[in-house]
Amino acid sequence: MTTKLLTVLFLLYCGIGLAQGRDTYDVLTIAFYNTENLFDTENDDFTFDDDRTPEGKDAWTKEKYTLKLNNIGRVLSEIGTEFSGHSPEIIGLCEVENYSVLEDLLNTENLKNKNYKIIHFDSPDRRGIDNALLYNSKVFTPIKSKAIAVPLQNKEGKRKYTRDILLVTGKIQNEKIAFLVNHWPSRSGGEKASRNYRKSAALVNRKICDSLWAINPSFKIINMGDFNDDPKNKNVKNVLKTSESPNQFQFYNPMLKLYKNGVGSLAYRDNWNLFDQILISGTLLTKNYEHFQYYKAGVFKKDYLVTSTGQYKGYPFRSYGYNGYLGGYSDHFPVYLYLIKKKNPR
Repeated sequence: MTTKLLTVLFLLYCGIGLAQGRDTYDVLTIAFYNTENLFDTENDDFTFDDDRTPEGKDAWTKEKYTLKLNNIGRVLSEIGTEFSGHSPEIIGLCEVENYSVLEDLLNTENLKNKNYKIIHFDSPDRRGIDNALLYNSKVFTPIKSKAIAVPLQNKEGKRKYTRDILLVTGKIQNEKIAFLVNHWPSRSGGEKASRNYRKSAALVNRKICDSLWAINPSFKIINMGDFNDDPKNKNVKNVLKTSESPNQFQFYNPMLKLYKNGVGSLAYRDNWNLFDQILISGTLLTKNYEHFQYYKAGVFKKDYLVTSTGQYKGYPFRSYGYNGYLGGYSDHFPVYLYLIKKKNPR
C-alpha cells in the first residue's frame, strides 16, 4: 500500500492525541467530486446531451473536452496530498456521462500512472449523467457492486428518472468496507417543492445501509455524494440518521461542523451550500487505531479552483458560467476525508 508514514509526534501536533512512541500510520484519502457535466463530444440519441456536442449550444469541441479532462485529472491527483503524500485511494464522482469518459479521464497525464480502476453503471437519468467510483487497485479489492434505483413519481403519478445510488463493497487490508455514491434529485422548482424527491433517495439509501448492517452490524460504511441538501436538512440529518455522537447504526457527518463555520462547496446567489458530503458509520469513530479510523475532513479549495475576478469572485471556477464558456473545472469544490490506521501494530 502506497502511503506516507506519519510519526506520532506529527500526529500529536495535528491534534490526534495518540500515545507516545514511534508508531507509524497508514493514511487513506477518500474524495468526492461533482465534475459538472463531464461529457464527451458524441451525441447520444437516448439522452439530453445535445448541448454538449460540437454543434450544440455549448459548442462542446474536442479541445474543450480535453481541457476539461485534464483539469479534472489535476484536481483528483492533488486532493489530500498535503497530508497523505499521495492521491486519494477512493474517489466518488458524479455528473459523468459514461464509462468511456472515465477511461479518457484515467488516461490524462496526472492520473495515467495511479493504478485507478473504474466501477460504473449507466443510470436512467434523462441528462445521461451517472455516478462512478475510482479506486486504487493496489489498495482496494472490490467484492460486489451494483446500481440501485431511486423510484420517483411526479404529481401526475408519472415516473421521474434520477441517478441510481452506486453501492460497492470490498476490502482494504482485510477490513470489509462499503461505499455509497449518491447524486440526489436537484432543487429544480425550489427546495420545498423538490424535497420529497430527495427524501425518496434518502429512504433508499438508508434501506441499503440497514440491509448491510443486518448482515454484519459492524460493517463500515462510507456514504458520499452530492445530496443537494445541506448537513442540517432533514433528509440528511433525520432520514439518513446522522449524529455528532453516532452509534454503530448511525452516521457521523464531519461536514456539519464545517457548514456551521460557513464552509461551502458551491455558491448560488451569494449563499454557500455544502451539498457535497462524506458520511461515515459510527464504527469508524471508536479510536481503535489497529483498524482504520476517521481523522478529519475538509473541502478542497486550491486557489486555481476559485474564480479570481468579476461578479462571481470566490465562487468555484466552472467550465461554463452565466456568460458562456470559462474553461474552468466545476461549479462544485471537491470534498475529502482521511482514515488512519496504525502500521504494524504491536
